[in-house]
Amino acid sequence: DDIKPENLVVSFDLKAPTHRHKMYDQYKANRKGMPNELAEQLPIIKEVLQAMNICIIEKEGYEADDILGTLAKWGQANDLEVTILTGDRDSVQLGDDEGLTTILIPSKGEIVKYNKQEVFEKMEVYPNQIVDYKALCGDSSDNIPGIRGIGPKSASSLL
Repeated sequence: DDIKPENLVVSFDLKAPTHRHKMYDQYKANRKGMPNELAEQLPIIKEVLQAMNICIIEKEGYEADDILGTLAKWGQANDLEVTILTGDRDSVQLGDDEGLTTILIPSKGEIVKYNKQEVFEKMEVYPNQIVDYKALCGDSSDNIPGIRGIGPKSASSLL
């Protein structure tokens, strides 16, 4: 209601492995599966979204956030304002120089807003540096080891 989007897309992860799993078999190895209570509700959620005429895009081999990222980049290339609502903090890398993309992440009962400048203020790197940042300091949520002895402060100062 606050954003009043002209278009809306929802994406879901599917069980199939992604190219990341194929490159690194330990990718997300430390994550627990989806709780059964939630998995049982997914078909109902999708049915409701379809009844509301909300577009659902999902594809085997791609994470939902890969799909949202692709759509965000398409929107940026076409000068559209894009708002992404996701629980995946990796999505902050989608901030752009033109300020067309805003990422909203629920956190502790609030919605935290990220754009290019806010990413820099919170992480001391720009969105286009997030991939290198994670490669340097690692990412425990995705089970990416990083380089021994390099933490977030060292990674941001190197970048």
